[in-house]
Amino acid sequence: MPTTRGREVSRPFEDVLAEVRASGRVEIELLGQTVNAYRCPISGRDFGALLSAVAEIDGVRRLRFMTSHPAEVNDSMIAAMRGHANISRYLHLPVQSGSSRILRRMKRLYTREKYLETIQRIRTAIPEIHFSTDIIVGFPGETEEDFQESLTLIEQVRYPSLFAFKYSPRPARRRRGLGRRWRRDCR
Repeated sequence: MPTTRGREVSRPFEDVLAEVRASGRVEIELLGQTVNAYRCPISGRDFGALLSAVAEIDGVRRLRFMTSHPAEVNDSMIAAMRGHANISRYLHLPVQSGSSRILRRMKRLYTREKYLETIQRIRTAIPEIHFSTDIIVGFPGETEEDFQESLTLIEQVRYPSLFAFKYSPRPARRRRGLGRRWRRDCR
């Protein structure tokens, strides 16, 4: 999971529900770097429980969320999506690469096979689902074979939409001192 922004923090379950109720909005979008990794810090309820609770709020006609992490898809999330018609039948599920070797080098927490299994589990539960994804090409060490594995994965999943990016290295960040400055600024 992405860790460049620091440790993930989930808001209390009831705070999210109160905000949705107070908004009076008919369309809600839950956002997070890995939104489906949500875990209430008080009760421990997971993202599937949150999805169901938000979907059941009077007046919420459409509920969307992004971005999901493939390693965090679980039965609770799938059941919530299947069980509530007001939850969008669209899921952005970034794969990054169709090569397990490259996924391992990217420090992703799944393999090509696990990703395809996740797609199949969701499609079995929600046949009308549409997926989109992100693909990175040119990752250091990527071979023609790795690239071809990405192409065959794309063909197999049949994404109606995908976002393709050329790998670009990020400048190294100075890590020391950033945490101290952040803590000082938040007091």
